[in-house]
Amino acid sequence: MSAPTARRGAGHASCHHGEILQGVFLDAAGRRCAGLVTLPMTGMGSRAEFTRRPGTPPEQLTVLPVDRTKAARAAALTVEECAPLRREPPCGGELRITGDIPVGLGMGSSTSDVIAVVRAVADSYGVRLAPGTVARLAVRAELACDPLMLDARPVLFAQREGRVLEALGPCLPPLVVVGCALGGGAPVDTLALPARTYDESDVRAFERLRALLRRAVATGDAALLGQVASASARRGQQLLRHPEFDTLAGIGRRLGALGVQIAHSGAVAGLLLDPAAPGLRHRVRGCVRALESNGIAATRVFTTFTTFPPVPPVPPVPSIPTVPTTKEFPSGPAHRGGHRPARPDTPRRPARLPAL
Repeated sequence: MSAPTARRGAGHASCHHGEILQGVFLDAAGRRCAGLVTLPMTGMGSRAEFTRRPGTPPEQLTVLPVDRTKAARAAALTVEECAPLRREPPCGGELRITGDIPVGLGMGSSTSDVIAVVRAVADSYGVRLAPGTVARLAVRAELACDPLMLDARPVLFAQREGRVLEALGPCLPPLVVVGCALGGGAPVDTLALPARTYDESDVRAFERLRALLRRAVATGDAALLGQVASASARRGQQLLRHPEFDTLAGIGRRLGALGVQIAHSGAVAGLLLDPAAPGLRHRVRGCVRALESNGIAATRVFTTFTTFPPVPPVPPVPSIPTVPTTKEFPSGPAHRGGHRPARPDTPRRPARLPAL
């Protein structure tokens, strides 16, 4: 049999726009575990290309940009996973990562990198890994991950364990989201925040929100989802303490938003609107103007659906200022830390969201 030859694989992963719900929940065995439900967002993502070099030692792995240490770990772990499936010894190779996800806003940029890399390495072996395997490798690479490998399906996900606690349904209710960035887009270093402990009353409260969200997804009730997101965001403020949060919530109430959502490990946030409500164009414009007039950077309008009539155009909004450089914490994000720094050699746009 001839020796295996070099083969290139490619992978892609999208991002999210923070969380709809995050807290501590009970699994099927009644055990407490951290969990979250993310708000999916398409249009931005990470892309990876991996060229494997059979016959080279597995530690001979080059990565561009060189600071993507979590992605490099993911590549090595995926080689170990896939090589035996092809009855080949693990080998080295070249990995290149590009993308346009803003860094440090809590949009899952590091997880997107990791999942894109896992998919690229698997593709180079001609292997398609199951989402559960991708999640397991992602957690091993960065200690916690977002459920981006599930491609926007709403699930309650145990981010530190890489497993689904509950599949909530096929899709979220239709929503229009007016995105913004609190604190001028500066990253939130949640490692610097005091660790929060949860008692039985907290767990009961999170379980009530979980039940309401389950019902909202099952019935397509966007208003109920907005209530859950707002309650979760307000609970998150007990730790994050964004000074503009009350202003954001007030804008939402005044302009008829269904609720607000935030990233529990970053600065991104959003006003949730009902696309079926009358005057959507006026409502979106009003939200953008109110945010800007209160010093909150409006960033992007997007939807949770693809088959509904398109969102009406609104005036362009300024981009978010570049996010200051942050350290990639060796402990992994675990939704308590920042993302990797944006460096001059990084083929990723500065940390800013596209205008509308």
